[in-house]
Amino acid sequence: MTDRLDGPAAPREESDSRGDSPAPADAPHTTRRFGPSPVIAIAFLLPAALLLGVWVVYPIVYSVFRSLFDASGTGFTGLGNYATIFTDGAMLTTIRNNLIWVVVAPIVITTLGLIFAVLTERIRWATAFKLIVFMPMAVSLMAAGVIFRLVYEEDPDKGLANAVLTTVHDTFSSSQGYPEARPREGDQSPVAAQGGAVVTKQAAQTGRPVLIPIVGIKPAVMPGNAQAAKTPQGGNELSGTVWFDFTPGGGGKNGAVDGTEKGLPGMTVEAVSDGRVAATATTAEDGSFRFEGLPAGSYVVRLPQSNFEPAYRGLTWLGRTLITPAIIGAFVWVWAGFAMVLIAAGLAAIPRDALEAARIDGATEWQVFRRITVPLLSPVLLVVFVTMIINTLKVFDLVFIIAPSSVQPDANVIALEMWRVSFGGGNNQGLGSALAIFLLVLVLPFMIMNIRRFRRENA
Repeated sequence: MTDRLDGPAAPREESDSRGDSPAPADAPHTTRRFGPSPVIAIAFLLPAALLLGVWVVYPIVYSVFRSLFDASGTGFTGLGNYATIFTDGAMLTTIRNNLIWVVVAPIVITTLGLIFAVLTERIRWATAFKLIVFMPMAVSLMAAGVIFRLVYEEDPDKGLANAVLTTVHDTFSSSQGYPEARPREGDQSPVAAQGGAVVTKQAAQTGRPVLIPIVGIKPAVMPGNAQAAKTPQGGNELSGTVWFDFTPGGGGKNGAVDGTEKGLPGMTVEAVSDGRVAATATTAEDGSFRFEGLPAGSYVVRLPQSNFEPAYRGLTWLGRTLITPAIIGAFVWVWAGFAMVLIAAGLAAIPRDALEAARIDGATEWQVFRRITVPLLSPVLLVVFVTMIINTLKVFDLVFIIAPSSVQPDANVIALEMWRVSFGGGNNQGLGSALAIFLLVLVLPFMIMNIRRFRRENA
């Protein structure tokens, strides 16, 4: 049986964890600090903060201030420079070009990157394929601009793009262009010019060769495979010869095929009856042609105008119409490898169990790709897409290098216009600063989007 204490209870004492002298219950608890003191942390952060302020904060603040003044920097214009951006015709063209860049380039790059990344999982030489696609990333944008300036040369003998186009065109087209060529004139000539074409003056009969003498052909245009002209002999078919009626060194007879005169290969010849093309033939290397299976009768033999147009030389890549798509093509060439590598890393992280389960359930490869692979890759695809938007808004080098000075206004972008207005001859740093702030405002939302996504992924 315990005794009751009538007096006040004695204060209880607690011993510390080390078993030393007991500590009073009402003693204040002290918090121990781990790591360096705030003073040391500030000392280490201060140099970086100063550099950040000098290189980032101060230029932004000063650009905002400078954009409110005129070219000389003494006259206050308020928002006048910003109003110029949205009212000047050249500036509106620049904004339109940037809009085209933002819409087209990121979509194309992300799509190609996805396709290349999927291919790397299906082909045997995946490492070599990745190396080839990623190799342009090792080239600076300036060097890429020089490369594609040569690729887009209009002369097929120099430019790779037009060399490919002309090769493909010539493979499927048998017509040979002879610009400035014309029929031999005179009352004795059997042919005459008619609306850009060459037609026979008299109706031709089957079984009688048709002679079509042509002059005015420059030596550079004469095909290398042209052989000595020959006139087809015999037969009940409509046939004839188209040749260059000129004998080197003089001599020969006009309107007659001489031994040293060459035929004109690759010319399209038409047999016309009652205004309708009854048959078409192409001249051989010796200039001869023959209409097979043509019914007997009289026909007008015609060389259509297409024979006398310049030979196909490809496209004018650096002209006003195609300059922006051509530069976007160079940009895609550089950045497609970057997108492929990021998306391939995302593909490697996808659980294979989900893909195999879908295939076991009977899903086709397209259904697996569309409903499983792409949704699981959506975070990576979004990062690539947003990054490409930021890069397209900042593009400068490629436009400056590839676009000739004559068409540069048609290919202009905001970053290039900012430099041109400020330092490239415009000497209007007020308007240039306004363009810089405008570009910053366009880039900021996408940068914030990326930062938020990174924080959510690391949370």
